[in-house]
Amino acid sequence: MAGSMAKRAEAIPGLATLDLRDRLASGALHAAEVAAAMLQRIASVEPTVQAWAWLDSDHVMKEARRLDALRASGRPVGPLHGVPVAIKDVIDTKGMPTEYGTPLEAGRIPREDAAVVERLRAAGALIMGKTVTTELAFLHPGKTRNPANPAHTPGGSSSGSAAAVAAGMVPLAVGTQTGGSVIRPAAFCGVVGFKPGFGMIPRRGVLLQSPSLDTVGVFARDIEGAALLCDVLFGHDAGDPASLVMAPPRVLSIAASQPPVRPMLAMVAPPGMDEHAADDTKLALEELVGVLGDGAFGAPLPNAFDEAAAIRERINFAEMAKSYYGFEKRGRDMLSDEMRAALDAGRRTLARDYLAALDWPDVLYAGLEEIFERCDAIVTPATPGPAPEGLESTGDAIFNGLWTMLGTPAVTIPVFQAANGLPMGLQLVGRRGDDARLLRTARWLMHTLTQSPPATESDR
Repeated sequence: MAGSMAKRAEAIPGLATLDLRDRLASGALHAAEVAAAMLQRIASVEPTVQAWAWLDSDHVMKEARRLDALRASGRPVGPLHGVPVAIKDVIDTKGMPTEYGTPLEAGRIPREDAAVVERLRAAGALIMGKTVTTELAFLHPGKTRNPANPAHTPGGSSSGSAAAVAAGMVPLAVGTQTGGSVIRPAAFCGVVGFKPGFGMIPRRGVLLQSPSLDTVGVFARDIEGAALLCDVLFGHDAGDPASLVMAPPRVLSIAASQPPVRPMLAMVAPPGMDEHAADDTKLALEELVGVLGDGAFGAPLPNAFDEAAAIRERINFAEMAKSYYGFEKRGRDMLSDEMRAALDAGRRTLARDYLAALDWPDVLYAGLEEIFERCDAIVTPATPGPAPEGLESTGDAIFNGLWTMLGTPAVTIPVFQAANGLPMGLQLVGRRGDDARLLRTARWLMHTLTQSPPATESDR
């Protein structure tokens, strides 16, 4: 009996998200049983991965037993009842340290939940703890390592969230993206990362770095898990001026359905492709074109897109200089070299250049309309290649920032493997407002490729 119980506990971290949800909803699994299994998994891998900024096992078990008692009472339970979720350490979580990855905020404990945490609690999610972020969600790395190979970066700035899901510590996690901080770590760690369209998930209670760019995103082992989480998190909140008023999104029901016709995909080489993309990435995309056949077409971007990276950086740095002025004033000498350089660049930005930069996202998005008229989604690299070796950098977000600036939904799916054995993601981008349909297309493509995955150099 003890052996069978141990095997049952070992199997829980590997369950598909919807399977885990359904077992919890039916009573086949209890929240305390799931929590104990996850904590056991964390105990075995956390010393190597180091994904957590704050985790209290006693608190987790107490919350899990509370959720079990709620279910046993016969009262209604939410769509995430008992499902463990990790929260990036730039998102306020009542009663839990939320320190933004900087010693300037050491010991900070919010008195209120961020909007996304409120919604998770209302849905019955088990908040496991806080995951590591880079310093103030920018470039200076935290302690987290890549579960696929601890000698390589997990990416940033949502490094802990991506690594926690990839290592099987939690099925779901929440992060943020201002440049490439959801897509990049998800691709490096080999999980699904979804950056919704701008304004789909409210940011009240989230550290704001660049209000014109900051986007809350999600991590999961599968598309269905990402969609399930978005169903809970999407929706208007008066505390975020950018938050969109919308009808119930039905993300999961659409994402989990079959496309009515075979999707058509546009193969887009982003600016910097020739200079930045590794051979592994180029070979994988070539093979992908062969697999898709007449289901894909090449689509060059207008020349104006060559300026996109500089424009996004201008917006980011100028707004960060304003948003982070308080941190700089309190302790500039405690900030990293990367942070100080960015703040200095933002301070030097002229008002006319910043205001002109704010006009460009809509101008560039208009340049995509012809492409979107012909396809269901754009396919483009998630990262230049696999996670770089070393922990001094979080890798290059050159292929992510464009889509963040344009406010389009973007998702990375773990369908490639580099010659060195590390995972590589494939990024799909959709129209503004087409979040659920983008996930449906990504789910179809992920299934197609994992049945007969394109070869890379490692397969030759």
